[in-house]
Amino acid sequence: MSCGKIDHAVIPIENTLAGSVHENYDHLLHFDVRIIGETNVRIVHHLIAPQGVKLRDIRRVYSHPVALNQCLRFFARHPKMESTPFYDTAGSVKMVMEENGPDAAAIGSEVAASIYGAHILRRSIEDDRRNFTRFFLLNTSKRAPLARRRAKQWKTSLVFNTPNTPGALFRALSAFALRDLNLMKIESRPWHGRPFEYLFYLDFLGREDDPRVQNALRHLAELADFLRVLGSYPRGD
Repeated sequence: MSCGKIDHAVIPIENTLAGSVHENYDHLLHFDVRIIGETNVRIVHHLIAPQGVKLRDIRRVYSHPVALNQCLRFFARHPKMESTPFYDTAGSVKMVMEENGPDAAAIGSEVAASIYGAHILRRSIEDDRRNFTRFFLLNTSKRAPLARRRAKQWKTSLVFNTPNTPGALFRALSAFALRDLNLMKIESRPWHGRPFEYLFYLDFLGREDDPRVQNALRHLAELADFLRVLGSYPRGD
């Protein structure tokens, strides 16, 4: 996106079981993008292999480490299968299909199986079916598409830093409490290049151009050493 060749991107930001995707929080700060939307997707893990491969023959199962860790009960029931980390769930399906090993499988989605012509041996092998990932839609534009501005409920995301003094974070958050703005999430991250200083990523209900939100942001700006609004967007389902 920094080269101007891409207008939009979708990134995972949070999983209900594994927690936040910290690397992507850092990217939000380092790249000139705006959050213009979010959605929550239920994650379903399938055991996927080339056509003709039997469950009893599988010895190695490839996938992203998070996906492997979300299927521990399946591996406990099949001790002959070795979980093998790979960079990506869809990428693991692609790799297994290209190498066409008779004893290898991957954990991935139904879409990945369809794209690469693979066979689903076992469906929904995840330990917890209440497994959702939150995704951000990013845009290089400074304003969201007008058609999206009719959403009933909005969220705003921002990042800020406070002085390292007693009560500084309490006073910063009071900017929202005093205006009855509902905080949805707060996440602290190390501030790279500034040892033992931290940035706070915050999500709250409200639209950036709402008067209450504007007053809260002005209040926060007076208290914070650094403040950047990452975007206002319709709240996802």
